[in-house]
Amino acid sequence: MTILEQNLRGTALAPSQPLWRRRSRLQRAWAVLLPLLRRPGFSLAVLLVLFALVSAVAPQWLTSFDPYATAPIDKLRAPNLTHWFGTDELGRDLFTRVVYGASLSMLAASLAVGIALLGGLGLGILSGFAGGRIDSVIMRFVDVLLALPGVLLALAIVTAIGFGTVPVAIAVGVGIIPGFARTTRAEVLRVKTLPYVEAARLGGASWRRTLLLHILPNAWGPVAVLATLDFGAAILATAGLSFLGFGAVPPAAEWGTLIANGRHFLITAPWVSLLPGLFLVAVVFSLNHIARTFEENPR
Repeated sequence: MTILEQNLRGTALAPSQPLWRRRSRLQRAWAVLLPLLRRPGFSLAVLLVLFALVSAVAPQWLTSFDPYATAPIDKLRAPNLTHWFGTDELGRDLFTRVVYGASLSMLAASLAVGIALLGGLGLGILSGFAGGRIDSVIMRFVDVLLALPGVLLALAIVTAIGFGTVPVAIAVGVGIIPGFARTTRAEVLRVKTLPYVEAARLGGASWRRTLLLHILPNAWGPVAVLATLDFGAAILATAGLSFLGFGAVPPAAEWGTLIANGRHFLITAPWVSLLPGLFLVAVVFSLNHIARTFEENPR
């Protein structure tokens, strides 16, 4: 075989290598996930989270009612075969409002975790890599944020920038940045002293290449678990601020707002607050269970 034929053959086979690597990664991921799915608790948690995600993306697939259509004649009806969660004080189907409320609640939690992930990764990587005075300054700043109660910090931020779903998400995201920063810093400090990182540096790899190819991929696991845990915490925090009146303006369907609207009927119609609250708790517990399971079974 001539050199030209070898080059042509190598060129033809080159595009297939990433596909094989992708397949092998998917096979390894499926090999890890399959035993977990055989656990009833983990499977139930995954189904609940998937239901919440489908509710956020395509709520019309799960219910045929209009979340804003009022029917005074049907107000405060108990749960039945037609209205699974009953109706609220205006006769609106409560299950439909919970399903449609997933859009705002999941959006706020995703935005909050995204802000915390970007900010925490940036601070943690800079602190772990730079060391010295930069590390000390960043960690003292993080310690100050940790010393402040999360709810108080979120209230101060949302009061300063205004009310609504996005301000609430920003406030919650800033409040959980310190946890990501400390976790990322600890992982960067651990991974950058491992032998293969030192070997890469001795082989002439730049710090940027070492960071992107060796340190971040191997430091990502604990950060991803923390992101899953904090996603549930962000849902609770945004719902809490919405319950206090800082979130979406009624009649927008948001989980915290739905729970707040039902507090006036706890004696006569407890399902108006109880069922949205139980659904919220179930989603958060499911996220925590998934994160803990992956933490206990890293491979």
